[in-house]
Amino acid sequence: MEPNLHTAGVGLATATARPSVGPAPAPGLTQVGPEGRPPGSSNSTRWVLEWLAVLVVALLLALGVRTFVAQMFFIPSGSMLPTLQIGERIVVDKLSYHLHGVHRGDIVVFRKPPLEQADYSDLVKRVIGLPGETISAVGGRVYIDGRPLAEPWLPQPMPVTAPSPLPEGFSLNHPYIIPAGEYYVMGDNRTDSEDSRYFGPIPGNLIVGKMVLEVWPIGSELWLLGLSLIAGLLVVMIAATLWDIRSLKRSMVAPSRGPPHAVTYG
Repeated sequence: MEPNLHTAGVGLATATARPSVGPAPAPGLTQVGPEGRPPGSSNSTRWVLEWLAVLVVALLLALGVRTFVAQMFFIPSGSMLPTLQIGERIVVDKLSYHLHGVHRGDIVVFRKPPLEQADYSDLVKRVIGLPGETISAVGGRVYIDGRPLAEPWLPQPMPVTAPSPLPEGFSLNHPYIIPAGEYYVMGDNRTDSEDSRYFGPIPGNLIVGKMVLEVWPIGSELWLLGLSLIAGLLVVMIAATLWDIRSLKRSMVAPSRGPPHAVTYG
């Protein structure tokens, strides 16, 4: 009788699938990503473009503000003493006169009128007479429509407001009717101001804007407040820049890790 044969099961060897490992990058060479760019290059480019866009927008805003909203001017002469000192810098609001009219007592900056002899492209004076009013100088005081004008902005004792030596009607040797759309301006330093007594009233379209703020000398509290706001903005921008740089460095040095390899059993 043939012997009984016992068939033993043969265990299959467990096969572990190993990932295909390529050659290690040579020392000194930059490892590139799947699209052929160094790791983090896209982040670096985006960072540069973002800050370039910020600078362009800031420049456009600054130009827009200077053209349409506000502008700083330098006081070159003493015609507005003691209100404005020589060398002071003032901020002029260019927008307000598009919303309302010019008021008596406003300090305005205007472009050089045709009869002005001084070599300045812009001048600063105070509005004294309005369109259609009759202005005159009697006994060293200004009269509007026959009534003495209260001028609290002048120093005490009040300086003498004398007519100019010119023969023109606006010299105030006689009462003068201010034409429509024009404004009679004078300096607060009445004894040393070449103003509408010399070059006549100014058309409204020559007015650049109204003075709203003195920003110099640097001791002014408002000027210091402005510097504080600018400094705070710079600190925020620098902090944001440093944070972006740190994030960029972390993204460039972090190892690239793919999903774990599957283990296959046969």
